[in-house]
Amino acid sequence: MNKSTFPILISVIGESKASPENRKYAEQVGALLAEAGAVVICGGMSGVMEQVCKGAKSKGGTTIGILPGTNTDDANKWIDYPICTGIGDARNSIVVQAGQAVIAIGGSYGTLSEIGHALSAKKRLIGLNTWDLGSSRFKYPHMIICQTAMEAVEAALMI
Repeated sequence: MNKSTFPILISVIGESKASPENRKYAEQVGALLAEAGAVVICGGMSGVMEQVCKGAKSKGGTTIGILPGTNTDDANKWIDYPICTGIGDARNSIVVQAGQAVIAIGGSYGTLSEIGHALSAKKRLIGLNTWDLGSSRFKYPHMIICQTAMEAVEAALMI
C-alpha cells in the first residue's frame, strides 16, 4: 500500500458520560465518516467514543481505540483495533496526533485537554456541541464550530 492509498484517519473526542444529544451526534458522525471511507480513531471507551464507533460499524467502517490501560477487554464492543498504551490520560495526545483532523463532541476536562493538544499541533479541529473557547483571550482560527454531524464531517474531510 503506498501513501496515496492510505485511508483518511479522523480522531473523534468527547466525554465518556455523554448526554443523549451528544451520543446521537457521535453515532451520526461515525456513520458519516464510515460512508466517506474514513477510519475512526478515538479513546476506545464509553460515551461519545462508543457511539462514534457504533455509528461507524453500522456502515461497515473501521475503528481504532487508543486505550488508557493495558487490557484490550476495556475497549468498547465496536472497536476493531484496540491499542493499549498503559499511560492513562496521557494517551489523549496520541488520540489527537493519530488523526488527520479532530472532531470534538461535547466533552469534559479530558476532552478539553485533547482540544488543547489539537490546537497546539495545529490540527484541523471541528467542534460540535463542545467547549466554547470564544471568550478565551486566545483566538483559534483553526477551530471550526459546526451545528450538525454532517457539517462536522464535511469540515473534517477538507484536510
